[in-house]
Amino acid sequence: MKKETKKLITCIAVPLATGAVSGFFTRNGMKVFARLDKPPLSPPGWLFPVVWTILFIMMGTASWLVASRPESKARNQALTLYEIQLAANFLWPFFFFGAGWYTFALLWLLLLWGLVYWCIRVFAGFSKKAVYLMIPYIIWLTFAGYLNLFIALWN
Repeated sequence: MKKETKKLITCIAVPLATGAVSGFFTRNGMKVFARLDKPPLSPPGWLFPVVWTILFIMMGTASWLVASRPESKARNQALTLYEIQLAANFLWPFFFFGAGWYTFALLWLLLLWGLVYWCIRVFAGFSKKAVYLMIPYIIWLTFAGYLNLFIALWN
């Protein structure tokens, strides 16, 4: 297998595995979500893993586009920022579903949103395609923030 193909597979596998592990540990999350008072436009529970799978694939592809650039301090910093936002993403379900800390989860989501925005800005210096691949992610986080806000207020 070619080196770039292996790198692409790895870059996609990392966020997918991150989501899978987080999902495994918070697997009762959709049961919790079903019992909550939710705002209008709340999607059905089955949609979340579908959307997150697509987003993780897009995020991984974006990181691959950056990782495929020549090694430099700036590239390595961009990838470190990507890893930090991925770690923040990993933890959010534990706060929301696991602990039921809806207000804290909202604050954490705002932190994650800021990290993703920063990541998009940094990725822009390496690849416009990477930016386009990350845009749906920040849109989904914005929507998740809307849901989280009202869940925090109403539950």
